[in-house]
Amino acid sequence: MTAETLLEVTALSRAFGGLRAVDDVSAQIRKGELVGLIGPNGAGKTTLFNLISGFTPPSSGTVVFRGRTINGLKPHQVSRLGMARTFQNLRIFPNMTVFDNVSVGAVGALGYGLRHGFFGGRARAEEISARTWAALERVGLAGVAGELAANLSYGKRKYLEIARALATDPVLLILDEPAAGLNDTETAELARFIKGLHAEGGTILLVEHDMGLVMSICERVMVLASGAKIADAAPAAVQADPAVLEAYLGIADDEEVA
Repeated sequence: MTAETLLEVTALSRAFGGLRAVDDVSAQIRKGELVGLIGPNGAGKTTLFNLISGFTPPSSGTVVFRGRTINGLKPHQVSRLGMARTFQNLRIFPNMTVFDNVSVGAVGALGYGLRHGFFGGRARAEEISARTWAALERVGLAGVAGELAANLSYGKRKYLEIARALATDPVLLILDEPAAGLNDTETAELARFIKGLHAEGGTILLVEHDMGLVMSICERVMVLASGAKIADAAPAAVQADPAVLEAYLGIADDEEVA
């Protein structure tokens, strides 16, 4: 581990029965990077996210975050170390307000229990509120804080889940398919938003099917195919990599693209 390395996975694997969904993957994420993770359907991208964030235990290998091995930690424990993630399938609470949805992230990161009610409860509640409002302002949802989440458009619900992640004040933000279901205008807006987070010093790992989005904003792109990492380089190099072309298009190195 170097001082600037936030996340390091080494020989990480996960098998489900006879299927190796993630196969001996090693990778690093350094502080301040915006890294894309791509691959064909079934490549193991979301499984890798789940292994990193504690939702799925690895069959073998290690995950080190901020210098600490986090194998075996629960998702909320990983979150309190400074890692936050969104989900491909939105996990919002539709019958709670926008504000309350986001405050769940702040509460999870800061903690709020019986002891806070007796000792410093007001200060903790104010900190939770401040984090929640800051996250809502950042994603442009402060004006609808009192609305039920169910009343938001699909695109705004995407930002709601990002706001909940930001309310944990993460040092590493993991975004799982944030552009899924968005139109071209919404995707362009999302790209600007993610670039803004990165410009402010955020470290971001992005898994996305929209190749245009990934290649336009990411500094480095990792590629999975059949659970294994087959490329890890700058976007231009990845786009020209024969192994990547074969994985996506079935084109071997000595074949021409018609």
